[in-house]
Amino acid sequence: MESRAFWVGAAGLAVIGIATLIAVLFEAPETFRGSIIEPSPPAPEIPLTTNSGEVFRLSDYRGSVVLLFFGYTSCPDICPATMAELKQARALLRSEEAERVQVVFITVDPMRDSPSAIQEYVERFDPAFIGLSGSLADLSEVWRAYGVYREEGEPNDSGWYVVSHTARVYAVDPQVALRLSFAFWTFP
Repeated sequence: MESRAFWVGAAGLAVIGIATLIAVLFEAPETFRGSIIEPSPPAPEIPLTTNSGEVFRLSDYRGSVVLLFFGYTSCPDICPATMAELKQARALLRSEEAERVQVVFITVDPMRDSPSAIQEYVERFDPAFIGLSGSLADLSEVWRAYGVYREEGEPNDSGWYVVSHTARVYAVDPQVALRLSFAFWTFP
């Protein structure tokens, strides 16, 4: 029971942290805990294809805040928790603010996460979320551009494996600059 209480408390704190992140990006006077990236470089493009066959481009989201999270659909803990927190944080915003926030989930497990599987996964959290997958070569370039670590674990007897990966939310500001990041455990 204590473990469940811990996770409920941690999730609540994480929601507050993500709401604060969004408020900072919209220049609201809130307390911020995370990593400010200064100077804020242009965010590296993410030339991956969406489930609908369109190439995703960060530049198409100029004027909005884009929150990037790298994870995988078979993740047993951090990925679904982070996606739920992003959903809750976005739900705390007024509708006109929420329309200016785009959550993008990029796989670290392309062997299991096809474009359709990853889009279906993110839509369970929010139909407005975008899921991206691609070839190992294309994804490797994106992971490298954002400094994302990933390593596949040894498969168990049934072939299932975990993927250790960077667990940060990267925030791209309305000018398409990489502005902030939050580590999973640094939410206030």
